[in-house]
Amino acid sequence: MPSNDNDLAAQGITPPLPDPHGQAALLLVESLIHGLLARSIITLGDAIDIVETADSVQVEVAEAADGAGAPMWRSHALLTAMISSLKSDSDDDTAPLQPVP
Repeated sequence: MPSNDNDLAAQGITPPLPDPHGQAALLLVESLIHGLLARSIITLGDAIDIVETADSVQVEVAEAADGAGAPMWRSHALLTAMISSLKSDSDDDTAPLQPVP
């Protein structure tokens, strides 16, 4: 069986672990967004716009970093999942959330 020279384990290299600080920060921000939504401080559309903007900026930074931006694409995947989650919330709601005046 031919070996895969891209297999890090076969080369004795351990793939990098997810950044616990970054994961905690992203979880905190996601929780904050959900808290703001629950208190009707922001609309669901605003929340989606916020995360889409962050994702767009993150993609630009990753593309500008060229090959060194590879770990940044994992963040893109997490932000994309967050966007999908928020959009699915909009499908479940019968009335849009409105900010408190």
